[in-house]
Amino acid sequence: MSDEYRQWERRCETIRKENATLLEEFGMWLSAQGIGAKSIKEHLGNVEFYINEYLLYDDATRAADGWGGIDSFLGYWFIRKAMWASQASIRRTAASLKKFYAFMHEKGLVGKEGLEEVRETIKCNMSDWLATVRRYDDPSITDSEEIWGLK
Repeated sequence: MSDEYRQWERRCETIRKENATLLEEFGMWLSAQGIGAKSIKEHLGNVEFYINEYLLYDDATRAADGWGGIDSFLGYWFIRKAMWASQASIRRTAASLKKFYAFMHEKGLVGKEGLEEVRETIKCNMSDWLATVRRYDDPSITDSEEIWGLK
């Protein structure tokens, strides 16, 4: 195992510990907003997948720095990696990420521009993500370029 890989693993482990604290605080924040336990659990699961799987997949990215990855996450990575990817799960995950980055903004960990970018990205790209997952799940479409909207 290379030193570079060991360093990456240590950085990821540090970030996972930070993320555990963020998720706990996010759950309390959601509860304070009157959100029910079942919905909180779903939001936490959606956000946990984003910050501990996607943001640590290729690079060790902290949640506070990860707001710019939502388009590639929901428009490509999530569709390919999450067996449960569907139009409904994309919508739910997007809602969870909007709430999470609002929490991160309130906490002072994400600036106003980051929060606005999250909201705008979701608003502008949702229809494309939903169309992509429909094509991905359509057995009659076998050309990957057609699935990903490259044709």
